[in-house]
Amino acid sequence: MINFVGKKYWYFLVSALIIIPGVLSLLIPIPSVASPMFPPGLRWGLDFTGGSAITIEFSGKVDKVALEEVFTSLGHGDAVIRGYGEKSFFVTTRALKEEEKDSEGKVIRPSEDFEIKSALEERFGALGSFNADFVHPAVAAETVRNSIFAVIAASVGILLYITWAFRKMPKPFRWGVCAVITLVHDVLVVLGLFSLLGRVMNLEVNVMFVTAALTIIGFSVHDTIVVFDRIRENILKGAAGQSLAATINASILQTLGRSLNTSLTVLFTLLALLLFGGASIRNFVLAMTIGIITGTYSSIAIASQLLVVWERNEIGSFFKQVRLRFAPSRGGTGA
Repeated sequence: MINFVGKKYWYFLVSALIIIPGVLSLLIPIPSVASPMFPPGLRWGLDFTGGSAITIEFSGKVDKVALEEVFTSLGHGDAVIRGYGEKSFFVTTRALKEEEKDSEGKVIRPSEDFEIKSALEERFGALGSFNADFVHPAVAAETVRNSIFAVIAASVGILLYITWAFRKMPKPFRWGVCAVITLVHDVLVVLGLFSLLGRVMNLEVNVMFVTAALTIIGFSVHDTIVVFDRIRENILKGAAGQSLAATINASILQTLGRSLNTSLTVLFTLLALLLFGGASIRNFVLAMTIGIITGTYSSIAIASQLLVVWERNEIGSFFKQVRLRFAPSRGGTGA
């Protein structure tokens, strides 16, 4: 029988090695990227920073490098260009300026979207379609604020519900706290990895990412409760006088197949979406993929193990040993 509980500190170490670099990355601002909200270590997308979104459909094949040269020549060297095949492109850049008129109403300078369209037609020929829209960051920022409040409210509700649902267990409050800690663990893993990927691969956070984060929270709690419920059943049955650690280990083994089958089914679907779903949902699918994997892992390796550590008061013992080891000697010299 696999001893999951016996390896709990290895699991904690793996999580720490993933979360700590991610949290440090979240706290360190990304150079040259405007981050209007915390954390500054995320590469906020157009939904949050504001700007213009341009959809272009060409009549023939267009090289992305050549398209970048056109935007750079027009003063949009920081534009982010994403291709959908060889003819369709989605470009995000700073807010485009409107046309300028003199006091008599005569146009003295055309709008920037007109200049861009004209330059593209001159370089690549007639366009199939060209559409430029302004994206205001206020709506997305409000979405994030509401999402944060929703997560806090959900965490309190989860804590209270699990405490009530496991009221027949000794110290049921611990079960709720462990579930919420696991939830925070999963969110930190996803945020941290997206922060690191934003630095390495320019991966942006948009409203779809926020949707994925909220979905991940639901999956994390669901998977944790499946394991917790089996632990409760085994404890109520007596579990042949086993210790809590042995009961938890047996419960994990009993639910392992179900957890893996459920997660793999979702992952196969996400993999198909990642390969064939298009760039518009890629960040959402990637966040979901990371969240499903870490949610399955944490329900086995974090939530259940925290119950054992808390029951044995191992964290308190650890800090006590550290305090005793580094406490100054109280011995003195006699007169």
